[in-house]
Amino acid sequence: MQPYSSASGRLRGGPQHRPGGSGPRAPAPGGTAGGKGNSPGRSGNREGRHFPDVPAAIDLPALEHEVLRRWRDGKLFDRSLDRTAAGPLWTFYEGPPTANGMPGVHHIEARVFKDLFPRFKTMQGFHVPRQAGWDCHGLPVEVAVERELGLSGKKDIEAYGIAAFNERCRESVLLHVDAFEELTTRLGYWVDLANAYRTMDATYIESVWWSLKAIYDKGLLVRDYRISPYCPRCETPLSDHEMGQPDVYEIVTDPSVTVRFPLLSLPAGADPRLSGADLLVWTTTPWTLVSNTAVAVHPDETYVAARRAGDSETVVVAEKLLAQVLGEGWRVTARFSGASLAGAAYRPPFDLVDIPDAHVVVTAGFVTTDDGTGIVHLAPAFGADDMEAAKTYGLLVLTCTSSW
Repeated sequence: MQPYSSASGRLRGGPQHRPGGSGPRAPAPGGTAGGKGNSPGRSGNREGRHFPDVPAAIDLPALEHEVLRRWRDGKLFDRSLDRTAAGPLWTFYEGPPTANGMPGVHHIEARVFKDLFPRFKTMQGFHVPRQAGWDCHGLPVEVAVERELGLSGKKDIEAYGIAAFNERCRESVLLHVDAFEELTTRLGYWVDLANAYRTMDATYIESVWWSLKAIYDKGLLVRDYRISPYCPRCETPLSDHEMGQPDVYEIVTDPSVTVRFPLLSLPAGADPRLSGADLLVWTTTPWTLVSNTAVAVHPDETYVAARRAGDSETVVVAEKLLAQVLGEGWRVTARFSGASLAGAAYRPPFDLVDIPDAHVVVTAGFVTTDDGTGIVHLAPAFGADDMEAAKTYGLLVLTCTSSW
């Protein structure tokens, strides 16, 4: 590194830092350390000082406002874009906030990071245009308007009028745009607010459809099923963000039922004492039993066939849950692994719908013996684990409800 020298002396790497040097010198009256005093008629800024005096009491907010004014008056954001216009493009997509509520601390944190990385890439010579935006969709917007109008649920919205309700939602999402713009400017977040996009505008929606078509044309769009959380009050699926809203997810007590599924055939090598036995199948969603396509057991758990004294009927349950499910008076007639049940066929509880290649026992790691019977009813359209099992074993995804 070359020594940095000035009229006031060497600041680094000068003689005073070398072995045997004379060391730093005390400042002369009216001068600076290691240099000469200011001569009459000479500018102090040129000879002795390079920065203005710093006051003893610093007003940090005032300094920040001064910096913001300098950036604004000098149009530094625009100039940074002009200067890097010939540089490689670094694309930045801003996940826009919803302005139906006032900005909070979490918005500050997010916007700091949204500003940090584009500035860093700009300093590396990349061209980083960034456009602000406003998110105008989502269930939180609709719920807020429902509360404002005194409505509750889909039927109330339809009675009020969908077009009128949508218009109130459009007004709501722009309610606090001015507060967000003020926060953005105060933070020093460089983004184009004057040309902000809105997700409710037709031009934006058309761009989304365009992107989907581009993906489809490249063969990258797949038609498939996805399990989503569902709100029975709103009668709509919920996004991950919506699931995180206050009072959305509640722990409730659901009724569970245990249903007999008679075995019709056994896989090769299965214990013959299972012939004619009933699987005790557990579910907390009895309304999905019409859509049953399979039952799942854990491959590594031990299951038992049990018979009550003096009774000819045999039932199958996980050994760990035998006493909890059946109580006293039952005798174990056979023990076997869950894996040995795989492929067994059974008679479903309902035959209202013909479901091909279904009603067999499969194995799945998500089956537990914490509760239930250790044998789980599967309806792929109504559960994430069920859907994964359906994809693994090629089971039909069937929806036998018009509303749920």
